[in-house]
Amino acid sequence: MLADFGAIPVAERVVVDGNVYTGGGVTAGIDFALKVAADAFGADLAKSIQLAIEYNPQPPFNAGSPEGAGEAIVSRTRAAAAGRQAGLG
Repeated sequence: MLADFGAIPVAERVVVDGNVYTGGGVTAGIDFALKVAADAFGADLAKSIQLAIEYNPQPPFNAGSPEGAGEAIVSRTRAAAAGRQAGLG
């Protein structure tokens, strides 16, 4: 749906375009915040924050992208979302 709003879909979790930062996905919010902290205050501070919050993601499944989830899961998920997205166009 991003293309419908003039955005260019990419696979990165955090994207910086000039002074605009965007993050995709729920846990990407932490990645996003760490990137902003690193850019604003340096990588060492961002690493200290990451350590302090013990952010060391280890998801139980490799299904966080279409490539990892597999075609059956991707098809089922897209079909379930199609109805919700139809009303947004």
